[in-house]
Amino acid sequence: MDTILITGGSGLVGRHLSMKLKDKGYNVALLSRSPEQSTDIKSYFWDPAKAEIDHTAITEADFIIHLAGAGIGDKRWTTGRRKDIIDSRVKTADLIYRVVRETGKKVKAFITISGSNYYGTLTSEKIFNETDPPAVDFLGEVCRFWEEAADRFSEAGSRVVKIRTGIVLARTGGVLSRIITPVRLGVGSPIGSGKQYVPWIHIDDLCNIFIKAIDDQNMKGAYNAAAPQDITNSDLMRSLAQELGKPFWFPAVPSFLMKIMFGKMSEILLEGSRISSEKIRSAGFNFQFPELRDAIENLLR
Repeated sequence: MDTILITGGSGLVGRHLSMKLKDKGYNVALLSRSPEQSTDIKSYFWDPAKAEIDHTAITEADFIIHLAGAGIGDKRWTTGRRKDIIDSRVKTADLIYRVVRETGKKVKAFITISGSNYYGTLTSEKIFNETDPPAVDFLGEVCRFWEEAADRFSEAGSRVVKIRTGIVLARTGGVLSRIITPVRLGVGSPIGSGKQYVPWIHIDDLCNIFIKAIDDQNMKGAYNAAAPQDITNSDLMRSLAQELGKPFWFPAVPSFLMKIMFGKMSEILLEGSRISSEKIRSAGFNFQFPELRDAIENLLR
């Protein structure tokens, strides 16, 4: 069975994807600063900050899935943090590419995660698809640099797939675990206008898209990974309240308060547009959770 090498394997998507791949019979390996060989998933050492990596990880890989990257919403976007966000995505890909070139290794596919913020953080009625250009704001540039680093692997003879994901909903970790606390306490409310769209996807659907990208040799280029149902921030918070049997009548959290608390980073909470999932569905992918209600019920029960 093919070996799948994953960067960022300790993150939310990496943990779920590793288990799903193992269940399907794939050999899974991780790149880690602290390799743990006591688990059933093999780890290889790398330290991107020092441009160090175990070449064996690359030479033994059939596919590479690139998930590594500093959390977008973990800290305020200072100048230094902005650089970390970009470097953690781009320089890690560049390091792998360098080893691919040095060893002459040809991986079957290089599959990178990207983000729906490729199209910008703005609220509009436009439905963005994969042919639309990247935005010129910070997150748009992050995604553009991220994907350009992945595109280089086509020069080494690899198929390149770029998965532009919306907000990932999972039982533990990620956005859901952060926003559900006030709802559980009975004080859930929209953020800002509440009218901003929230591109979203269930963790199982996202992992299955990555698996399809491995299995389907016809998949190349960018694919939006978001459920076909368009929802707003108000829809999301109301659905959580209904599922938990909690009230949903508190006034919205004011935009100015979010800006004071999070600075420029608040735009990822206050703005959001719609993205089309038509391309991935046309490629033959069927969403297990196309509706928010079913996704929330599955995750919370």
